[in-house]
Amino acid sequence: MTRGRPAGEGGHKMAASVGRAGPVLGLRAAPRTSSLHSWRNSFLSHFLLPWKQLPAHTFHTDARKFHTAPTRVLFRLRPFHFLVATGGGYAGYRQYEKYRDRQLERLGLEVPPRLAGEWEVALYKSVPTRLLSRAWGRLNQVELPTWLRKPVYSLYIWTFGVNMKEAAVEDLDHYRNLSEFFSRKLKPQARPVCGLHSVISPSDGKILNFGQVQNCEVEQVKGVTYSLESFLGPRDPTDNPPFSRNRSGGNGGNASAAAAHNSFQNQLVTKEGNELYHCVIYLAPGDYHCFHSPTDWRVAHRRHFPGSLMSVNPGVARWIKELFCHNERVVLTGDWKHGFFSLTAVGATNVGSIRIYFDRDLHTNSPRYSKGSYNDFSFITHSNKEGIPMRKGEHLGEFNLGSTIVLIFEAPKDFNFHLKPGQKIRFGEALGSL
Repeated sequence: MTRGRPAGEGGHKMAASVGRAGPVLGLRAAPRTSSLHSWRNSFLSHFLLPWKQLPAHTFHTDARKFHTAPTRVLFRLRPFHFLVATGGGYAGYRQYEKYRDRQLERLGLEVPPRLAGEWEVALYKSVPTRLLSRAWGRLNQVELPTWLRKPVYSLYIWTFGVNMKEAAVEDLDHYRNLSEFFSRKLKPQARPVCGLHSVISPSDGKILNFGQVQNCEVEQVKGVTYSLESFLGPRDPTDNPPFSRNRSGGNGGNASAAAAHNSFQNQLVTKEGNELYHCVIYLAPGDYHCFHSPTDWRVAHRRHFPGSLMSVNPGVARWIKELFCHNERVVLTGDWKHGFFSLTAVGATNVGSIRIYFDRDLHTNSPRYSKGSYNDFSFITHSNKEGIPMRKGEHLGEFNLGSTIVLIFEAPKDFNFHLKPGQKIRFGEALGSL
């Protein structure tokens, strides 16, 4: 009797053992889909059930709504990743194109300019370069501690190849902030002014282009032009002197059409037999940042165009048509012994500050401005009929960093430039003469 076990007990143990083995055998024999379904149900029951028990204000009890929270987080992150990826890819492609063009130029092959599309220009303009330039300007005004000045300025000198031996003050500790260092004066003998030629370089820099103005179009670099009227702005009937000359002849409709097309250019040329000339000088960050009067002339008018502050380095100037018309600029116009004369200081990225020494009312890179607007100021008044007389080589203004100077002037047909495209030039050296 003692050997026997209750049938119920043995039956329960056997059933339990079968129950423990049953699922294992069933798992091995079941198809793969049923295994995945059972694993999914087990995962959901073990991990989602606790979350359902949380307060309603933190998580919803509905499982579908619970899954939307991480999805929204991922959606907020995706645009940033997309912009970084596309921006990096586009920048890499542009660098490849520049490398390929340099290789073709080394082989002596002419590379046609590849102009940016409207969407590329609009995308570039969307970058807050004006805000960055104002921040850079404020940073330049911060006084550096004496122990930090030499390391900071030495790094800039080494990076951009600045020649401090030409500076009036070579001691780096003398410059309290970056602004004073950028606008440093030169020794008098460092830039002798050429007296034999009628027009000299107003600044240090690189010659991007020069020549005659054709069909009211000016070349910013070879093959890429901008409108003369868009750059200087419309003529005011009250401008001094009056521009009433008409060069149209009696050749019928074709001559009248050509005269209408060049009417703005004709208004600038005041003397018979003269032509309109231009010269573009690019100032790199390592160049001397002040600019001077390129000849003896009289400044009668200033026009300030608020605008973008895109880079004006030669690569961008070769890529964006009418780059100088998009950017903020200060146009000084007047006359010299041969007629019309103008000097335009073009702003650039981190160069929102353009200073004209005799114009205290000029304020550039303002936080707000109307697109396409400009501000006029006349230096000719009832008490001053001559405007602002400038002597060749006299200090005229300065940039906060490197930028561009554009000269547009009237001269006789025998005026000749003594330049080559791409050459380096220094303030005081000859640009051209009669």
